[in-house]
Amino acid sequence: MHDPHQLGQQGEELAARYLEKKGYRIIARNYRYHRNEIDIIARHKRTICFTEVKTRSSTEKGHPAEAVTPEKQKEIIKAARSYLAFCVHEECDCRFDVVAILVESMQESRIGRFTVEHFEDAFWAD
Repeated sequence: MHDPHQLGQQGEELAARYLEKKGYRIIARNYRYHRNEIDIIARHKRTICFTEVKTRSSTEKGHPAEAVTPEKQKEIIKAARSYLAFCVHEECDCRFDVVAILVESMQESRIGRFTVEHFEDAFWAD
């Protein structure tokens, strides 16, 4: 059995590298507003992308992206509003993405093979 926290941290690192390869510039990682957190905040052209990363070692409990429930989305939106209010000083577009990482194999305690799915505009703020 793998430590879920450690698996999540490794998944976030893989997601950040994946986004950078696609031309995103990482602005912040693990941005917190009270008890709400955004895993990755990145800029892609003129868009700020608030990205939730979900890493799973199996689909036994569903696809990783399914873990971004409506309640989780509300928490991310609250943190994003805080970020926009306090950290952004120019007009820009923004969206909410989900990066789902499914681990295919582990090498000792590290993620070995994996697949990445990037869901752009995965959900919206009301």
